[in-house]
Amino acid sequence: MTQPTPLPPAEATAAAQRVLDAVETAVVGKRESLEMVLTGILAGGHVLLEDLPGLGKTLAARSFAQALGLPFTRAQFTPDLLPADLTGAEVFDQRTGEFVFRPGPVFTGLLLADEINRTPPKTQSALLEAMQEHQVSVEGTTRKLPRPFHVLATANPVEHEGTYPLPEAQLDRFLLRLSFGYPTAAQEWDVVSRRIDRRREDQTVAEVLDADGLLGVQATVEDVHVEDSVGHYAVELVAATRRHQHALVGASPRGTLALITCARALALIRGRTYIVPEDVKTLAHPALDHRVTVKPELWLQNATGAGVVDSVLDQVPVPAAEEDPSGGAGAGARTPSGATA
Repeated sequence: MTQPTPLPPAEATAAAQRVLDAVETAVVGKRESLEMVLTGILAGGHVLLEDLPGLGKTLAARSFAQALGLPFTRAQFTPDLLPADLTGAEVFDQRTGEFVFRPGPVFTGLLLADEINRTPPKTQSALLEAMQEHQVSVEGTTRKLPRPFHVLATANPVEHEGTYPLPEAQLDRFLLRLSFGYPTAAQEWDVVSRRIDRRREDQTVAEVLDADGLLGVQATVEDVHVEDSVGHYAVELVAATRRHQHALVGASPRGTLALITCARALALIRGRTYIVPEDVKTLAHPALDHRVTVKPELWLQNATGAGVVDSVLDQVPVPAAEEDPSGGAGAGARTPSGATA
């Protein structure tokens, strides 16, 4: 497949903002969370939405598919779901006397893997293999998945009966892990009033991009500049999670790659052609929390990966600002406490 042509940075930023504006017509009051989801998509990865039921995870996935102009499928994960139910299978055609491949729901542009923790590890692995390799193997034949291909998976963090939690090695395959949280009272009333006004349950979002346009924006992300000092800051943050006293296992080099790649996408969304330390700090929790495993003896003390990341954000010095490579001024350098240096 030919490499997509990058868009001009200003055009790519405008396209990203139009996508967010369109999705926000359906998902109320979650601009920052939606920006993080789009960051994961523009970075070319997959996102895990871990939150309580009824907070807009499914609506957000469908809305992004519509705004990005991508084919959309939804797979409801259950304990009896088989790998072939996702990847597809060879089916015997009695008319021709031959086996014909019938593709599963992974052959799409954006797949909603709903409640991924409700299916056994074998089926989880089939999906995660497709996510990592962008291909599936059925009956000895390997088939490439379409481009672009992205997974938004959901998981319920509180109801554990009858679930199969993702192991740390599989969680590591998700570029970002996010949660939307409860809306404010004003936002919740906005949701209700919009439902009353449209007089129906279904919502649709305007298409503002297509598959080729998304690939073009993703190609533009690859042109976002990474200053050495900011790159080393990200590396040191990840390395600090491995040395932390509460960490059994710290974030891997894949965590560093996720942090830098997503920082480039976030910078583009926010109208810059270079990343700044604030981009790295903003993405530290979504990119690293699920990649840190705390020591079992500390579970009763409520030690978490998020706590480890908070600690290293306070400890690792933030690099001083440098001139924007494109000629503008960089962002003000900040000390770990948040004050401008």
